[in-house]
Amino acid sequence: MNKKTLLLSYFLLLFICMGCSGDDQDDIDAPLPVENIVTQINDFVWKGLNLFYLYQAEVPNLSDTRFATQTELNTFLSGFNSPDALFESLLYRRNDVDRFSVIVEDFIALEQSFQGISKTNGMDFRLTFLPGSQTNLVGFVRFVLPGSDAASKGIQRGDFFLTVNGTQLTVDNFSELLFGSGDTISLGMADFVDGNPPSFQSNGTNVSLTATVFTENPIFINKIFNIGGQKIGYLMYNGFVSNFDIQLNDVFGQFKNEGVTDLVLDLRYNPGGAVTSATRLASMITGQFAGQVFSRQIWNDKIQQAFLEDDPSLLEDKFVSSFNGNNVNSLNLSRVYVITTSSTASASELVINSLNPYIDVIQIGTNTTGKFQGSITLYDSDDFGRQGANPNHNYAMQPLVVTLANRDGVGEFFNGLTPDIQQQEFINELGVLGETNEPLLNIALNQITGASLPGRANVFGNQKPYNWELFKESNDFAPLGKEMYLDRDRIPLKKLKFE
Repeated sequence: MNKKTLLLSYFLLLFICMGCSGDDQDDIDAPLPVENIVTQINDFVWKGLNLFYLYQAEVPNLSDTRFATQTELNTFLSGFNSPDALFESLLYRRNDVDRFSVIVEDFIALEQSFQGISKTNGMDFRLTFLPGSQTNLVGFVRFVLPGSDAASKGIQRGDFFLTVNGTQLTVDNFSELLFGSGDTISLGMADFVDGNPPSFQSNGTNVSLTATVFTENPIFINKIFNIGGQKIGYLMYNGFVSNFDIQLNDVFGQFKNEGVTDLVLDLRYNPGGAVTSATRLASMITGQFAGQVFSRQIWNDKIQQAFLEDDPSLLEDKFVSSFNGNNVNSLNLSRVYVITTSSTASASELVINSLNPYIDVIQIGTNTTGKFQGSITLYDSDDFGRQGANPNHNYAMQPLVVTLANRDGVGEFFNGLTPDIQQQEFINELGVLGETNEPLLNIALNQITGASLPGRANVFGNQKPYNWELFKESNDFAPLGKEMYLDRDRIPLKKLKFE
């Protein structure tokens, strides 16, 4: 099938095979009144999900034969007073299968998030239940972005807060208090009190934090340890943001020049991002597999079949030896140590899963999120691309459209990837990130060297580590909190554009 034929096939998919019938000019692609913006957006939502949604075949209201005419579709759409409500109604098993598809009112902010740009006060945190409570919460700081307002106010990893704007955090009010309309919040700080049971007490300190537009560098820490003559690279990488891939390659160039023979890749708080960046990172870790399959894309039946007929190789992402005119600085490792938590998601999991068939991946920490599906951005235009998007609104969708499997076809792990060495973080003994006595890094370094470096017992004394019941985290409220997305300019989907 040549390109022209393939485009025609997609044209038919997009405009005809949605179940339309009849010769009465009541065409399902007929233009809608400009004054009815909600109807226009709802129409875009249904048609976009009908064509691209990974679980389209599982949702009766997205069936190709569900509506025979535009009038029938409009009648259905009129039953929803907002695009968000329609979108949610069309998702498959929201609580356990599709936990990640999103719709946004402002695709500008969404696009900025792809570049690491967002409005933030710079404090990454997690919430956990207070001991003995199922309603009241306490927040703890996991890390602070350098140069942010939180950094300037002295907020540090391991700090605790009980209140926001003078109100105790609870499961009912945390979202409004922490992520409401205002840019400034006041944190009521607290101290951990070791005891039986343990508790938290206000220490009387209040810290005002203001969110500003901020560009986060995902390369949070990179350093080299020289332990007993062994050169060990350490990289804490907090997001797959392609704008920083050249900087990432420079870090690996330093590792390579310094003779690094082992690598600890810290993905404990990495929620994911661009598949392109994941492929490049894996190529930097290895190098001996350039041109071989890194991951395989599995779309819904309609799109998958079209690509299988045209060029199946387009469904494969491969290890690379160069990108953007730069040679990849590869370490040619045969093993890598990866630190994970339940916050490790999507593209982070893709790196682990896709490296597994090739090298020894020693995972340390706790089970990952279990996010193996990828998404793309859909705009309200003829081909769902950015160009020609409907000027009457800024809605866009980021639905799950593809499963990313490794070379061997392994791609579904709803319960996450299980560590080889189980060790959770304890919020009362987090340690300092990047220091050899930080508990999870300490385990990795001891595994590599066979030594017994000073660790938890030396740093935290006799304090008992407590197992806390965790709740939400700050990434849960980011525009692309735990997304793994494909670059439309380099994936097979570009053939959908009517050029």
